[in-house]
Amino acid sequence: MFDVDPHRFLEDLHMLRRFGKDGVGVRRRAFSEADIAARDWLAERIGEAGLLPQFDPLGNLFGLAPGRSLLIGSHSDTQPEGGWLDGALGVIAALEIARASAAAGGPAVSIVSFQDEEGRFGALTGSSVWSGKLALQEADGLRATDGMTFAEARAKLGSDVGDFVDPARFAGFLEMHIEQGPVLDQAKEAIGVVTGIVGLRQLQITVNGQQNHAGTTPMALRRDAFTAVTCISTLLEDRFANVVTPQSVWTIGHLRLEPNASSIVPGRAVFTLQWRDADAERLSRMERVILDTLDDVRLSSGCEISAERLRQDLSPMPMDETMQSVLSQAAEAVAPGRWRAMPSGALHDASNVAALMPVGMLFVPSINGISHAFGEDTAEADLVTGLQVLAEAVRRV
Repeated sequence: MFDVDPHRFLEDLHMLRRFGKDGVGVRRRAFSEADIAARDWLAERIGEAGLLPQFDPLGNLFGLAPGRSLLIGSHSDTQPEGGWLDGALGVIAALEIARASAAAGGPAVSIVSFQDEEGRFGALTGSSVWSGKLALQEADGLRATDGMTFAEARAKLGSDVGDFVDPARFAGFLEMHIEQGPVLDQAKEAIGVVTGIVGLRQLQITVNGQQNHAGTTPMALRRDAFTAVTCISTLLEDRFANVVTPQSVWTIGHLRLEPNASSIVPGRAVFTLQWRDADAERLSRMERVILDTLDDVRLSSGCEISAERLRQDLSPMPMDETMQSVLSQAAEAVAPGRWRAMPSGALHDASNVAALMPVGMLFVPSINGISHAFGEDTAEADLVTGLQVLAEAVRRV
């Protein structure tokens, strides 16, 4: 039906890497100059492929085939210190497959690069609004850590903005991504067929203590906001023991101390606490442990502690069984005996799109399991194998 071109695919993937390149890594935050330039470059490639490029009001970039089509893609924004493949792989693989299929008169394939998957304004922002899980008005009020609102950021798109794309024009969605973990690399396997994506909940916790002199305030009389944070973290490690599984994870990923000076007892601490699991009930049990722990530390420390939920909850999302079957057949055809079915511990736009249409997802190995870091990488042979499996799945769909 159609044949993909691995050389052209890798060439485009390395070209996208140049936007925001920093050493071996990439800094291409959502709506940054590098991100907008990369999307403009991608829109040109989309047009050259015979597809219609269209930016929606969120900055999501679609490459639309005529009529009803299969949608493939991922995202092209990065973490502040990101790897070159996270999201970009799925976008460029989609471009190559759509381009090859269109040239050969094969199946109708459209592509997408969702905006702000990496959470400058909250995780999966572009696909959350597009899928109807988050109202645009609510999204516009989301604020990045630098103070910019989502509304202010998307105003940078200027004349590029078009209408929302109707999800009903797509028959299904496929997303290819690096694993971002060590399983495939350690097992020397080439492909992971994703069975489901974990759920996530996140709180922003504020601790108000008493700012005071670091040299003259006795330890017993302090209401140290940072000490309260460390107590919360230590207690959670112990109290989660009988609640979680080895696949459950929780992270304090952002912490701000005030006034953040070496000779002052911190009077205020603001931090994020995120937890993920594939079981919705376990997420709720973990939340009860967290809230009880905050109450206990509030009493023992004398600090005021409040918690605010960040964004909507993201529920665990199984992948479509038919899509899983097609991807498994494609993996066996291209890489016999070198693939496995596996869950995703990372969030992906596919979890939002699954509310709209059948969704399937594919992983390729991450060397040493490294991701969200400049050291993220995948062997080119594995990148090409992933492209070929995805193309075979499109033929079978």
